[in-house]
Amino acid sequence: MRARPISCCFSGHRPRKLPWGDNEADPRCILLKRRLADAVEAAYAEGYRHFLCGMAQGCDFYFCEQVIALREKYDDITLEAAIPCPSQADSWPEADRQRYRHLVAACDYETLVQAKYTPGCMQRRNRYLVDHAAMLIAVHDGLPGGTRSTIAYAISRGVTVVDIPSIMKK
Repeated sequence: MRARPISCCFSGHRPRKLPWGDNEADPRCILLKRRLADAVEAAYAEGYRHFLCGMAQGCDFYFCEQVIALREKYDDITLEAAIPCPSQADSWPEADRQRYRHLVAACDYETLVQAKYTPGCMQRRNRYLVDHAAMLIAVHDGLPGGTRSTIAYAISRGVTVVDIPSIMKK
């Protein structure tokens, strides 16, 4: 079931904007993943059953993995990969490309937002996410960028926003 009233999407930072970068063993990253798991569980408790992810490196991967873990507990959850363009992962390191392929394969639905890369395709993907959801979970540091724009768009569309700060002390 992919109805908007029971759909929750996600937006968050790439590793370069996170204080720990790619080091997922950092205690702050572990704490963020726990907070994401709690937010996904809370969304489920509120009746959200369909989750949409933009499949970017960093926080999108964390979110996707938390939804997959929750889906192991509850079989009424569906997960949708909203892919901005076919070449999204082409320039990533091999380990990230493998993780991406594994996560996309684990999704119940795969939506290709557009057929080829253009400078605005990531924003178009973000609008797709918001336009198909009633809740946005966001990991945000307060600074300008794609996540801030997605939060502003969600607010303008009347979508509930759950904001999880990305800057956390050790």
